[in-house]
Amino acid sequence: MTAPLQRSSLPALLIASDHGGYALKEQLKTALSDEYELTDLGTDSEDSVDYPVYAYRLADMVARGQYPRGILICGTGIGMSIAANRNPLVRAALVTDQFTAQMASEHNNANILVLGGRVTDTDKAIAITRTWLTTPFAGGRHERRVRQLGKIPPSPHLAAADPDVFQLIDHETRRQEEKLIMIASENYASEAVLEAQGSVMTNKYAEGYPYKRYYGGCQFVDQVEQLAIERAKDLFQAEHVNVQPLSGSAANMAVYLSVLKAGDTILGMSLAHGGHLTHGAPVSFSGILFKSLSYGVNRETHYLDYDEIEDIALRERPKIIVAGASSYSREIDFPRFRRIADRAGAMLMVDMAHIAGLVAAGVHPSPVPYADFVTTTTHKTMRGPRGGMILCRQEYASRIDKAIFPGIQGGPLMHVIAAKAVAFQEAMSEDFKEIQRRTVSNARCLAQELQRRDFSIISGGTDNHLFLIDLTSQPVKGKRAEEILDEAGITANKNGIPFDQRPPTDPSGIRLGTPMISTRGMGEKEMKVIAGFIAAVLRDPENAVKIREIREKVRELCNRFPIYRERLSS
Repeated sequence: MTAPLQRSSLPALLIASDHGGYALKEQLKTALSDEYELTDLGTDSEDSVDYPVYAYRLADMVARGQYPRGILICGTGIGMSIAANRNPLVRAALVTDQFTAQMASEHNNANILVLGGRVTDTDKAIAITRTWLTTPFAGGRHERRVRQLGKIPPSPHLAAADPDVFQLIDHETRRQEEKLIMIASENYASEAVLEAQGSVMTNKYAEGYPYKRYYGGCQFVDQVEQLAIERAKDLFQAEHVNVQPLSGSAANMAVYLSVLKAGDTILGMSLAHGGHLTHGAPVSFSGILFKSLSYGVNRETHYLDYDEIEDIALRERPKIIVAGASSYSREIDFPRFRRIADRAGAMLMVDMAHIAGLVAAGVHPSPVPYADFVTTTTHKTMRGPRGGMILCRQEYASRIDKAIFPGIQGGPLMHVIAAKAVAFQEAMSEDFKEIQRRTVSNARCLAQELQRRDFSIISGGTDNHLFLIDLTSQPVKGKRAEEILDEAGITANKNGIPFDQRPPTDPSGIRLGTPMISTRGMGEKEMKVIAGFIAAVLRDPENAVKIREIREKVRELCNRFPIYRERLSS
């Protein structure tokens, strides 16, 4: 947050009024000038002005943390308070006496005081202001209530039109707020992404590509899609980008259909070793339409066995080799994959859906310089809307675009593409890069802490945002581990481990990821605490009392790291 510009050691304070509050504002400035560093945002006379302009400006500066508090004055105070409270991070209190001024600070942590210049005399206004400024916030039960004031306001239209769906969304919001979400493929999209995805762009059909549409009225969606394309190209240094895939699976299908024929051979990572369904699993279209072969990890080290991959590629001569994984915790050697593909006469596709945010932030090597095609989702570590994207060399651009439309999709989801554009812009920020660095360091720390507590980590650790715990020697296996961790407020997913002897419905492992807890702001200190929670639950799975105790501790931890608009102003 931007700190206020101060010319002295006095505490900073904003003040603004309309014409009806101008006289009181000037009197307050005189009374408080020796105690506070006042910044006056206007108005500068009693000439008629529109009060929302001044309320919005002051409220925005307080909400952004540029100033801790502000004072707004209009004729009655009513208009200013209504306008200021349109900002979800503002708690503007219209105060009429010293008692309500005290309560505004003590119980409500009001960050803006609103006065009525035509209904409050000067001496009373000065007394009210000093009471408000000097009364500390009591915290405790009031903090919980104040935090609820700062949540993203649910849609009143949805509440009226469909109370059932409204209530379920509210339940899901609480779940995400009150639990440690450690599913590696999930993350918190920013408020800006959520707003773009919920915009009127959802109303627009736009079959085709920017400036080459089959519908009229596309001048604005053309621009937003072009923005998304250019930002993605800059972010990943790609020659060509298609942002229309509805999912990562659709992106993978489009790549295959752009260069392969049914029955052609593909070589991808085994689902049982950490690959994805769309990398050739028999139950997926990728295993049904194509002859699919798989490679895996070394039985001892659980690292990718590049020598085995090369042997298979040279023997089978696949048309395309797929690199990428959904539960592999080590860096992938993209240059080595490129060399293998070249020796085998194959094209190389990299599915970087899980690591795209890490790649964008420079904390994981990029596959773009080495692959013919790179596919990804735009959520997961990217923190964008659920969707897909394809990056490719220019020579394949036309084939890829035709494979998406009209090949496997019709009208693109323009509201999602708008949200993708926002996410790509955010991914260029230093804040995003810091979150990705923290995501990796947190995963590494958490894995180490669990190892220190004698848990077996597949491959011995992690280089990215996730890792697998081998529960073979523990009293609980994957399915039950997922259930009891969730009871304790920790959401993870059961997951097979390499060479697993148990069925996929109740495998020998669980997968843990740190994207969401890192986005919340948690660091290595919290990872040590979380490791203790996980160990206690998995070691004593039938201890209901202990699980309830940990659930309360998890809730307390989550309260210290609120998401979205719950943060309290200091």
